[in-house]
Amino acid sequence: MQVLKMLRSFKYAIRGLDFLVEENNTKFHLLAAIIVSLVGFYVKLSANEWAIVIIQIGIVLAAEAFNTAIEKLSDFVSPEHQILIGKVKDLSAAAVLIVSVIAVIIGIIIFLPKILSI
Repeated sequence: MQVLKMLRSFKYAIRGLDFLVEENNTKFHLLAAIIVSLVGFYVKLSANEWAIVIIQIGIVLAAEAFNTAIEKLSDFVSPEHQILIGKVKDLSAAAVLIVSVIAVIIGIIIFLPKILSI
């Protein structure tokens, strides 16, 4: 195992997180994650519910990272408007939309009964 190489990889990943946090959509997703977490503490989520919520947050943020990477690469490869590049960017944005909608549905399943019982 090459420890120095592995540590450099973490440095690059942290730099990627910095780039990701600069994106407007990521800021929205992080705000939503903070709100969901605060509500989760308030309604006292179980360990299993927390696991599901944290997994959903991670999936949405990872999808946003892939989407951002695809958009940046697409813009670099083809700065001028290309129909196919536009479709690629739309598809990657659709992936974020899909996982976000699923996360909201799961959030409703977990949170709604708890909120209604308050």
